[in-house]
Amino acid sequence: MRIETCYFCSQPCYPSKGITFVRNDARLFRFCRSKCHKNFKMKRNPRKLKWTKAFRKSAGKEMVVDSTLTFAARRNVPVRYNRDLVATTLKAMSRVAEIRQKRERVFYKKRMEGNKERAKAADRKLVAENSHLLPKMRGSERLALEAAGEEVEEEVVAPRAKVFGKMQTRRKQLVGGGEEEENGMDLD
Repeated sequence: MRIETCYFCSQPCYPSKGITFVRNDARLFRFCRSKCHKNFKMKRNPRKLKWTKAFRKSAGKEMVVDSTLTFAARRNVPVRYNRDLVATTLKAMSRVAEIRQKRERVFYKKRMEGNKERAKAADRKLVAENSHLLPKMRGSERLALEAAGEEVEEEVVAPRAKVFGKMQTRRKQLVGGGEEEENGMDLD
């Protein structure tokens, strides 16, 4: 049983599945599904579509050069049947799959190394920019943090200023940034 690869997305095309397109110059194009066939007819570049293997390889998201990848390329050479040869081949296939999975995990870990730090930095920046939206800390929470030995930032509270009699100006912090003044009665 020969398993072809899709011309567009490089997925396996099993016998009697998918679409085969034969061009006028007798060149064969095999597609795993109609999605790949339609994109080919629309003359789209597989390297620009994120769901294809060509994109993943060109963007550095998939291992391109690895000795385990060449193992699958050797095929369709007629060899006389030998039970021992078949047994060793099956063992080798499982071992190669194991090695490939291990190498892919290492490749993935290396690729994702700095993501946590970048995400934390972005989160810290977001909190710093929008600190006025955060709820104020209660006294009990502040004491618990101080007991744990963590630094607690002091909240700056503007002193109350009397304008005329018991009239006072209050400032509202706006969501989009800035402040709005509002006159009101002080009931102290």
